[in-house]
Amino acid sequence: MSAAEWKERCGAEWSLRGAPMPDGPDWKAVYEAKPFGRNLLKNPNPQGLCKDTPPPEPPMSEAPSHGPPRFESDGDFSGWTTNTEVLPFDTSGIPEGAVICQLPTYSWFSMEQIVDLKAEGLWEELMDEFQPEILVQDWYEESQLHKFIYQLHVKLLGEDKRTVISEHTVNPTEDLSVYSHRWKEVSHVFSGYGPGVRFVHFLHRVKNQFMFDFFPTLFTGSSVIVRPTKTSA
Repeated sequence: MSAAEWKERCGAEWSLRGAPMPDGPDWKAVYEAKPFGRNLLKNPNPQGLCKDTPPPEPPMSEAPSHGPPRFESDGDFSGWTTNTEVLPFDTSGIPEGAVICQLPTYSWFSMEQIVDLKAEGLWEELMDEFQPEILVQDWYEESQLHKFIYQLHVKLLGEDKRTVISEHTVNPTEDLSVYSHRWKEVSHVFSGYGPGVRFVHFLHRVKNQFMFDFFPTLFTGSSVIVRPTKTSA
């Protein structure tokens, strides 16, 4: 197929009505990259879980392990940059003079990725003029571990990877009076974000607890998906 034929095929299959399609891009490479409708995050389920199956109940040991404290979740986190922040003990609710035998230790476990939109097959004119919708989605385990167990921060970045063109933050508060132990969805659609977007920075954090045993907050189904839909300002 000629370059013009690859270009025509891309426009027809993705229904890019009104989208700029200059002659500059390698349209065969763009077509083979399949930039629309697929998850652009690498290794989106590092804990091997699926949102269509309820999260597993934490194992209950017959006796505390009394082993060294753990702060990081299990999984294959290739493709992610991870970080662990151990939090100080919270003694705000303990009466003065009370004897403390054991306090839970909490930690934030952070995972982040940067998606290069041009490397994934999207072209500059499309991002600057057409501005397709960018859907961000994540699922985390509802639990009674703590009032705050999940955070999400997504930024649309410019060419220098420092300029923030648009961003979205989620920091939900959990209802500790109800225990349904299900997956909770977090999602957002970026639209009308303006020209210059070249990267998506995806960062989420889950809170883990150690008290005799390790109790993590599980997550699954992290995704960044570009849709061939024109956005409105």
